[in-house]
Amino acid sequence: MSQAQQWLTAAIEASHIGGKILLDWQGKFSVREKSRANLVTEADEASQAAIVECLRSRFPSHGFLGEENLNDRTAQNEAFWVIDPLDGTSNYVHGFPYFAVSIGLMVNGQLEVGVIFDPTRNETFSAVRGGGATLNGAKLTTSGETVPSKAFGLASLPVAATPENPAVKRFLQSLNHLQTVQRTGSAALNLAGVAAGRADVFWSSSLHPWDMAAGVLLVTEAGGSISNLTGGTFDLFVPSLLAASTASLRQELVTVLA
Repeated sequence: MSQAQQWLTAAIEASHIGGKILLDWQGKFSVREKSRANLVTEADEASQAAIVECLRSRFPSHGFLGEENLNDRTAQNEAFWVIDPLDGTSNYVHGFPYFAVSIGLMVNGQLEVGVIFDPTRNETFSAVRGGGATLNGAKLTTSGETVPSKAFGLASLPVAATPENPAVKRFLQSLNHLQTVQRTGSAALNLAGVAAGRADVFWSSSLHPWDMAAGVLLVTEAGGSISNLTGGTFDLFVPSLLAASTASLRQELVTVLA
């Protein structure tokens, strides 16, 4: 088994462990606010701890970056895992079945592996750099859509955004150009949806690395196109993302979302 396959196998296993914990905790957790409308549960923390334990046992030299106060990267960590143990917390808290575990691996500045597990549907989206993307083992390709007026759009908005927020204005502006636009509450599943051809475009100006890492690799390996919102080079550590089924659609959307 190649090194990349070892990473992928471990990430899939860890995502399933985390997903099972989320399902087991449903209806049993308490909730507290990290900030207004930004919820965290025992489920998040239990899922993250189990994922880290699984991966650290196999790759003790790797670092970790995760949503729940996890950052043990050092200059010596050439490889580090980027983990969202529960992407779509508000959905999860309210019993809306659109949430996932997201795990990405960065090695020397490049995304090498990405896994998004939807425990509600038992769907495992995975990708290896240069090796394509799959859903439960079947090859994924984007929709190939190139026309904005025919495109199914997905967007993330900042937590507790006001009507004056540029992201809200961008969302409203997009309604006149795309066939439909949805705000779903899980960036990871939105990116997986673009990779799987279920949606055609997704954008956000408020995400963290753990929201995007796995999904960006999925879209790229499924034949999609990634940039920042102005059409420039995407940076995992900058909250500006535009993902589309094709490069031409993405370029059209740069103008639409300007």
